[in-house]
Formats: sequence, structure tokens, C-alpha cells
Amino acid sequence: MNAAAPSQTAAGFAYTAGAYLLWGVLPAYFILVEPTGPVEIVAWRIVLSLVFCAILIAVTRSWARFFALWRQGRIVGWLALASALLTVNWTTFVWAVVNDHVVEAALGYFINPIVTVLLGVLVLRERLRVLQWVAVGISLVAVLVLAIGYGSFPWVALLLAFSFGFYGLVKNRTGGRVDAISGLTIETVILTPVAAGALVWIAATSGLVMGTQGVWHSVALSLAGVVTAVPLLLFAAGARRLPLSMVGLMQYLAPILQFITGAVILAEPMPPARWAGFAIVWVALVVLTVDMVRHTRKTRRGVPDPVDAVPDLT
Repeated sequence: MNAAAPSQTAAGFAYTAGAYLLWGVLPAYFILVEPTGPVEIVAWRIVLSLVFCAILIAVTRSWARFFALWRQGRIVGWLALASALLTVNWTTFVWAVVNDHVVEAALGYFINPIVTVLLGVLVLRERLRVLQWVAVGISLVAVLVLAIGYGSFPWVALLLAFSFGFYGLVKNRTGGRVDAISGLTIETVILTPVAAGALVWIAATSGLVMGTQGVWHSVALSLAGVVTAVPLLLFAAGARRLPLSMVGLMQYLAPILQFITGAVILAEPMPPARWAGFAIVWVALVVLTVDMVRHTRKTRRGVPDPVDAVPDLT
């Protein structure tokens, strides 16, 4: 077991890094499939993800596990809510990319860890440590700076942060009862009728872009399911092999790459107010990271945390 532990950690690091790298360069894919609109892209992502997941289930012979989960109404209900939140997140992100808001999308995923901590307090009634409260307060200042100084409310960033934050919360409620492939398959099964209806509506009105922009464009768009499912499955494989603290530290890789894509490659505007807002968010993330590392070390040494030691009287 001791000999296997380093190899498990190395594999987990590779899987998780691969997932975040793919999420980080995802804006490039949506730019590649232009002029396909956000709704059509998301619809193809859903339908083709279902096809890809079905192939994976067939290859791994996991149909029995899938149908066992499908018969559990409570779990399906949670996954239906997760699928709705995922649709909001995907649609907002694709809209942001094709409308030159990649930097604001990156901001959303920088804010996401703060939102996750806040949801733990508001929904799960968790108690925050002092530095966690400080990080939340700093992030609220950042949002105010961006809204006032930049002249517009960062709704894209907040919608991305909260939709993915609530998605993570819902997935947390399902716990270890749902494996990654079966869970994603059920979510896409639930969404596919809506996605198919959207494709029919687009075809009857403005017309589908799929098949009208050449062979390579069609090939790229047909890979939407693979592009969607692979990082999710890599993340699930990596998260099982790594300590949560390491996964938490690596999550900043994706928004860093997205920020570089928007600010450097796509040359989106970065006025002083936006730089100030990002700088404040990064300070909040440093505070949150320091707290997470300190708490992890204390836990490993068996030192009780003062917050954890207070009984919950609510």
C-alpha cells in the first residue's frame, strides 16, 4: 500500500491537471466552432455528451449500475437539479466566450471557491474560520470595485460562480452513491429532450450552423461531447486519488489560463478598475489558500480547530 501511494498521487495529479488544463483552453474550442451560436453549441454538447457517455457505459459494461441509479427517484431528482444548473453554467460560459467576455468568465471561476465557502455557511450551516470570513469579505469588496469602477455589474462572473457553486453543492448531496459516468449520463438523459427541442427550433428559424461551414467545422462541432465529458471524467478520476487540499489548490489553473486567453491572446480591454478588481480577488484567494493549507496541516497533526470544537446548537 505504501509503495502504491506515490503512484496513486502521481496519477491523481496527472488526471486533475489534465482536467483543469482542458477547461482552461476551452474558450479556444468555442472560438474554433464560430459562427455557431451559444444555444446551438450547448445543445450539441448535451446530445453528443449523451452519445459519448453511452459508449463509455457500453465499453465498461456499466448498464446495470446506471439503471440501478435511474430507479432511485431521490438521486434522479438531485441530478435533474444538477443538470439544470449545468445548463445555466454552460450557456453563460459559451455566451461569454463568443461575445468577448472571456476575462469576466475567468473572474467567475476565480470567485467560485469563495462562493463554495459561502454556500457552506448559508445552506449547510457550516462554521467559517476567521481567515475564511476575511476571504469572503475581500471578495465582496472586489465585486463592488468591479461594479462601480468598471461601470457595469459583473453578472456573467457571478452567474458562472453561483451556478457552478450550487452544482457542486448538489453533487455533494449525492455523495459517493453516484459514479462519474452514470451521473453525467443521467444528467444528459434528462437534458437531451430540451436540447433536441432547441436544435429543432433553431433549424426551423435561423437554421443550424452544423454542416454549413465546411468539413473541418462540422468535425470540430461533432467533438462537443468528447470536449465536454473528458475533463469531467478526468476530474472525477483525479479527485478520488488526491487530498482535497491539493485539488483545491489546482483549481486555479483553469481560470488562470482563461484569463491569459482573454487578456493576452484575445486582447480584451483591461482598464485599471478591472485590474484592481482582479487584484482584490487574488488577495482573497491567497487568504483562502493559506487558511486551507494551515487547516490541513493541523488536521494531519491531530490538532483540533477552535471552530470545529464548538458544538452546533442550531
